[in-house]
Amino acid sequence: MKIVMKVEMNCGKCRTKALQIATQADGAEFVGFDEKRQDELIVTGKGVDAVKIVGALRKKVGKTSLISVEDDVTEPKA
Repeated sequence: MKIVMKVEMNCGKCRTKALQIATQADGAEFVGFDEKRQDELIVTGKGVDAVKIVGALRKKVGKTSLISVEDDVTEPKA
């Protein structure tokens, strides 16, 4: 699952706090910022709850909007 969120961050401290919040999410395997758009936070992993992450970011960092949620379901080849 890949979740992309736009987070309004005013300083480096806010960026650090956003990363800490996202890494604490259950099932998060990768957390980082988009190279081109530094205000977009990307979280990938299995069973990650996008609503919980967005709620926590809104409460502790600032305005956060959910851009996309992709479920990468790849079936094993026989």
